[in-house]
Amino acid sequence: MSGWIGPMTMDMTMDPYADFPDLHFDRPAEGVLRVTLGGPGLNAVDHAVHRQLADVWLVVDRDEETNVALLRGAGKAFSAGGSFELLDDIMADYAVRTRVMREARDLVFNVINCAKPLVSAIHGPAVGAGLVAGILADVSVVARSARIIDGHTRLGVTAGDHAALCWPLLCGMAKAKYYLLTCDTLTGEEAERIGLVSLCVDDDAVQARALEVATQLAGGAQSAIRWTKQALNNWYRAQSAILDASLAYEFHGFAGPDAREGLASHTEKRPPRFAGPAGE
Repeated sequence: MSGWIGPMTMDMTMDPYADFPDLHFDRPAEGVLRVTLGGPGLNAVDHAVHRQLADVWLVVDRDEETNVALLRGAGKAFSAGGSFELLDDIMADYAVRTRVMREARDLVFNVINCAKPLVSAIHGPAVGAGLVAGILADVSVVARSARIIDGHTRLGVTAGDHAALCWPLLCGMAKAKYYLLTCDTLTGEEAERIGLVSLCVDDDAVQARALEVATQLAGGAQSAIRWTKQALNNWYRAQSAILDASLAYEFHGFAGPDAREGLASHTEKRPPRFAGPAGE
């Protein structure tokens, strides 16, 4: 792949991103690779996107033309989370459940271990797997009216993915417990106030501000920036057992009746009727 050749264009010769057809790439500034989530259902994450979103950061890490990655969502949302088909298959199939659990862990650690900084531009609904990368980004820029929802307990499973690992570090245990237990919605403004995200800006400024931050980082001292990220992310690495536990509890829950009821209530647009604490 050649160097920077302008917005919305890429030289596809020997393209290292050819294995990620469901993600969209362009280079809006020198040294900046923009990754766009785009798809049906407000950029819902299906089987293919979940795998690609987990693996793409390994390629970014090795990409000599990229200093900074910028993650955003197309259209009216950042990401609506896992597709109903993906969730249904996780609940029904042990092999799928095991594979997706591994991908979920890979997504977290591939973002954390990628040497290049990641900037996220979050607008509209931000839920589930897309939210993982958005919150774990080294700098998260959020629209004022963005709607951040962890959503796990509303679905009937443990708050796994990234949340138990990083939310207490970002916004404190009291706020993390409140939002992860209740699944209440966080606006971008409130997310910034409690420290969950880096910056909150007006809705019409989020993309430009995120690109401004990415461009600033891309032009900085790369060795210093990358080793600073490496050192800071040891806070996450030191707590990796928390991530493993939360993922194990989450995917155990996907095999149970509450997850099935949680998904049914979403598809039928009604309050869930969970079975209770049987089996605890």
